Amino acid sequence: MSAFRISRIELRDLRRHRSFDAAFAPGLTIVKGPNEAGKSTLAEAIELALTPVGGRTAAELRSWSAAPDAAPTVTIDFSVDPEAGIADVRPAIPGVRAGQVTRTWGSGGVATPLTLDGTSISDPAAIDARLVELTGLPSAAFFRGTALVNHAELTGISSDSTIRQRLAASITAADRRTATAKSTLAAALADLQDRGEGNPGRIGVAEAAVGRSATLVQAGDAALARLATDRAAAVDAEAAQATAAGHLAERKAMLEQARQAEKLTAERDAATDRAHRYAEAISIARDLATLATSHPSKEPLGILRQTVGRLTTLDARINELKRLLEDEVQVDFEATAPEPTWRAPTMVGALGLLLGIALVIAGAVLRGLTVLVGVGIGVGLIGLGLLVFARRRRSSAIVVDRSKQLADVQIDRRLRGRSQMENELKECEGDFGRQLAGIGHPDLATAQAELAQEEAHVARIDELTDRLESLVGRDAPETFPTSRDSALAAAANRSADLAKLPDEARADGARPRLEAEVSEAEASLESARQAAATARAAVEANPVDSDQATGEAERLAVWQGQLARLQRRARIHEAALKGIERAEAATLALTTRYVERRVNATIAQMTGGRYRRVAIDDGSLAVRVFSVDRNDWVPIESVSDGTAEQVLLAARIGLLGYVTGGQLPPLLLDDPFAAYDDARAAQSFDLLRQLAAGQQIVYLTASSRFDAAGDSVVSLAGPTALDGAGGPP
Repeated sequence: MSAFRISRIELRDLRRHRSFDAAFAPGLTIVKGPNEAGKSTLAEAIELALTPVGGRTAAELRSWSAAPDAAPTVTIDFSVDPEAGIADVRPAIPGVRAGQVTRTWGSGGVATPLTLDGTSISDPAAIDARLVELTGLPSAAFFRGTALVNHAELTGISSDSTIRQRLAASITAADRRTATAKSTLAAALADLQDRGEGNPGRIGVAEAAVGRSATLVQAGDAALARLATDRAAAVDAEAAQATAAGHLAERKAMLEQARQAEKLTAERDAATDRAHRYAEAISIARDLATLATSHPSKEPLGILRQTVGRLTTLDARINELKRLLEDEVQVDFEATAPEPTWRAPTMVGALGLLLGIALVIAGAVLRGLTVLVGVGIGVGLIGLGLLVFARRRRSSAIVVDRSKQLADVQIDRRLRGRSQMENELKECEGDFGRQLAGIGHPDLATAQAELAQEEAHVARIDELTDRLESLVGRDAPETFPTSRDSALAAAANRSADLAKLPDEARADGARPRLEAEVSEAEASLESARQAAATARAAVEANPVDSDQATGEAERLAVWQGQLARLQRRARIHEAALKGIERAEAATLALTTRYVERRVNATIAQMTGGRYRRVAIDDGSLAVRVFSVDRNDWVPIESVSDGTAEQVLLAARIGLLGYVTGGQLPPLLLDDPFAAYDDARAAQSFDLLRQLAAGQQIVYLTASSRFDAAGDSVVSLAGPTALDGAGGPP
């Protein structure tokens, strides 16, 4: 159990105190002063500083003599001793903590800085939570019911019921909301469940109304059966129509999105294609720029082609002239013509042929000389063969003679043109050399190779130029990057817009499929409209007075709902009341035992040993004391009021650490011993001094007879101003 102790308190412009600064002892501090000296203000200042801020304003708290803009201020220096406490309460973590809390009521509200262990906290909610954690005081009402004991609470005890009521208030830490809740719940249950003839209660009224409406509804059920069927059919038809209309609208919306997706896809693809074309155009433009500066030949293609053509022609002519000149050198000459070899066979053949003919004629004339005919035929054939041979030899001789004549002509021609060809050859070779020198090449092969390279180079330029024009037309190359970036941005925008559309709208073939679905949905809607019209016509044709029957059914439903709500509310009230009673019984059972132990530990010292044992009933909180005079237990009202006050004070003091959850805030006593005689007061103060060893006690009094009992004494000066004559009425 930890003890919260005030080491110093300072007040500025707070009610009675314009300026107040005092140190408190960690044990028992006596604060004395006459009436209107500010003792109650001091107790209120401690309450204001240690409990969560309420609805107080600066105007309410400001001293009367203070300036209109003065800000009432409370500052408390404190320490928290985690090892302090009393028996049967668990110890806390060791280590004394120091801090300071200030509350200032200004025009803008309440400012509450808190310093703890050298760390400052400024958030109001965090400050209130930390103070509750340190003191165990969650509210101002809790402070007044636990840590502040007024003299009025201990006086006027004249009956057992008064003692029980005040003891119950102490046990519940001044929280009377439980009793209020119980009485409220009991009154609500009585209002709901009263069964008297003149006052049947709200549940009874609802039950009677439900019975009357149920009878009327039952009588009309038969007549409404058909109407209910027709209306159900109409409702179903209208619901089907609404569903069909909704489906059609949804399909139309999806179709529109599909068309939009189709358009966006086409625009995206077109933009992407345009971006690709401009990207390719940028590459081609770079290639063309490179090709334009890297021609293989220094000469333009037309000049180079003409020069190489001329060189090729000259080379062919030079080769031809050289070959012709070489062929003319190899001519053969013959001095005489050969002797003809065909004349002798011709003559012999002719004689043989004639001889054979003569022998054949002779054999034919001289009959019987057949041998002569045969010899004549043979001689004739030989002669004929010699004639044929001779003729062939003669033909060969004629051919040879003609070839010789032609060769002679050729030789003559060559001999006459040789000098011309030699001159032409020299001219061609000179022209060939000049042409080669003009294009700067050593030979024709090198020139032809350069021509081939230049032609390929120019062909590539033409090819790329045609490709560039086919891609982007005649746009200027410097606009290509901007056009490409614009196309890429357009494609990205279309892709982003497309991504926002549903997957169904972006699927392949979505538009034709959705168009078919829209057509089907339109047909379904038309069918649903016809069915709904038919159902409505059936309802309108029904002669039953449905309004009256329906109204009665609705009233029955309303009354049934009202009855169910009232019955449910009654069950809730009963459960809440029983829960509160069970919680009270459980709390009282634990607390009364604790109170008994604390009272029994202190009452003997407070009464000088006359009473040592006190018993408290768990249910009724009836208090009994053991009387040695009667040797038996007697009710508390049988003893004196002073003894009853001491019992209640012992209970209040003992309960403080219990109801604050193990925290011991300062205990403020507003002169509860004022009516005690000196002996009883001395005995009570001895008890307070013992208690002050574990927790701080501040005793507020108007008397000086207790000064010697305190660890420190704080004196308050009373007011001195007097009302003189002549003041305002």
